[in-house]
Order: sequence, then structure tokens, then C-alpha cells
Amino acid sequence: MRANLWLRTASRVLVRVARFKATAFYDLERIARQIPWDRFVSNGQPVEFRVTSRKSKLYHSDAIEERLVGSVEHVLGGVRSGVGGTSRDLQPPTDANAHVARQLFVVRVLRDEFLISADSSGNHLHMRGYREAVGKAPLRETLAAALLLASDWDGQTPLLDPFCGSGTIAIEGALLARRIAPGLKRQFAFTRWPGMNLGLWRKLTSAAIAEQLPRATAPIVGSDRDAGAIAAARANAERAGVQADVQLEVKPVSAIEPPESPGLVATNPPYGVRVGDRTSVRDLYARLGQVLRRRCADWTVALYSASPRLSNEVRLPFDEMFRTTNGGILIAALKARVPRLA
Repeated sequence: MRANLWLRTASRVLVRVARFKATAFYDLERIARQIPWDRFVSNGQPVEFRVTSRKSKLYHSDAIEERLVGSVEHVLGGVRSGVGGTSRDLQPPTDANAHVARQLFVVRVLRDEFLISADSSGNHLHMRGYREAVGKAPLRETLAAALLLASDWDGQTPLLDPFCGSGTIAIEGALLARRIAPGLKRQFAFTRWPGMNLGLWRKLTSAAIAEQLPRATAPIVGSDRDAGAIAAARANAERAGVQADVQLEVKPVSAIEPPESPGLVATNPPYGVRVGDRTSVRDLYARLGQVLRRRCADWTVALYSASPRLSNEVRLPFDEMFRTTNGGILIAALKARVPRLA
């Protein structure tokens, strides 16, 4: 419960259900029928299994899925399996209605060892519930939070995003600065589990609300030259309950006016993936570097980049914090300190 409520960068929380070895389907069926499926599934509730198998005698994922669904039906009776498609195509439950929402199980088989886990989250944890309006190239909430946390930003210094798009970095910064649990405004799969302790869940959410700060203590500013993106950012900030904590402005990067005291510039500039964009994006990175060196001395800069050629145009001594992917594109999270001009 706490993990789903508070984790800012995880995609989902899996609860271990069983671990065992099986080299034949009759072994799999026998052991699977002893698993306490009724801890995670109600009678008549659909189930889905996402199966991967490597270096194992039981390698056919669809056949493994079929046996596991049968074991759930044996234990509970009346359980409906998920919609069609192979186990690799299965998606987490998206229906908010408890009587039709599917329970997802993730099954990993490696060298004949089965590891079965129940998805306790439901929709991916980046789906906080506030981002209904998105820009052209939206950044997932978990990636925005990861950039802030990796930069050691604690909400006590100003935050500036000069390419804010639909406002995700600024909003995640406001949630972090005000100690707002990211999972407060959404539903989770575990709340539908039989025997779920609703009283404990209410206690945890009430305690989380009590920990919130009334306002962010430092300025949080987001800007973008796209007026439509800023309109979306304002709508998202209002749904997140932090509209009073973020200042969102329509302006190009060359016109940014950072707060006086040093803080963090955290941003996700365009990646320049399309061939026709490369020259203009390269110029954009160079302009960003010029503005930062001229107006943000002693600030820390953290950004995502898909190309060293582009990040080098900023002309700052970046260090790599971590690598990840965004929309299937490999990106690096970079961090640098802006020196004072001589």
C-alpha cells in the first residue's frame, strides 16, 4: 500500500505469489493448483497472465498461460480468462469498475524456475490521474520525477523548466515540494483483492494528507513557446491541486527570466529524432546554453538528451546520472553546474 501510494519513479508494484521449479506441464498444473489465488482474485473476476520463458523446458508462453488460467479456475471456479491475444500482448487492467477489472499476473520462467507475481498497481504508476491534457511529446510523470530526484532537488530552491510542454516536470516538482503522495488521486488493483484491509488503506491515505505542506516554499516556473502547451499545463496543474504553486508562461527559451537565487533547471528538450529537425534542434540546444551561461550562473542544470551531439551544443560540463528510454528512444539524464562568466 505504501509503495503504490508514495513511489514516484516505479512503473508498477508486483507482489510475489509463488516461486517453484517445473520441467513438465503436469508439475506446473499440480503446483499451480496449490497457489492461493483467492488472495488476489474474486470469483468471476477475469485474470490475465503475462508470461516470458527463457532457457527452460517449458518455453511455450501460451501453453504456460493456459495451465495457469486453468489452475485459477480450479481453485476459484467461474474465473474468466482475459481477452484474446498471446500473453505477450496482454495489458494491465484499465477498467475502474471492480466487477469487470482484470487481475494481471506477471510470470517469469528462467532455467525452469517459475516466479509468479500479482500486479498490485493496475494502471502504470505514472498515471497519477492529473494529466489529461498532453503536449506534442509528453514526458511520463515517472521520468519527470526521476530527473528531479536524481538531481537531489528537495523543493527548497527554485525550479525552472524552459521547455515545459504540458507541465509534467513543474507539476511533479510541486508534488515533491509539498510532500504530496503521487498515488492519492487514483485507484489501484490491490483495493479489489479479497480481504483487502480498507481501514488500513484509509489510515495510510489520511496520514499522507496530513503530511502535505500548504504551499511550495520556492518558486516553480515553467515556460514554453507553445500557447497550447501552456494551456494544457495549467489544466493539468489544476487537476493535480498545485495550480497556485507553479508559474506557467508562454515564452521562448531566449526570454526566460529565472528567479534571483540559484536553483535547478530541469527540462526535457526536443530530441531531434526526425531528420528535418536536426539543424533547428541543434540551434535550440546552443541557444539554451547561451541563455543558461548568461542568466543562470551557479544554477544546476539537469536534462534528458538522446544525443551527445545535441547536449554538447549546450557547452556545459555534463555528467551522466542514468540512462533510460522515453517512447522507445534511449535517453541519458545529464547534470551540470553553470559556471560564472569570467
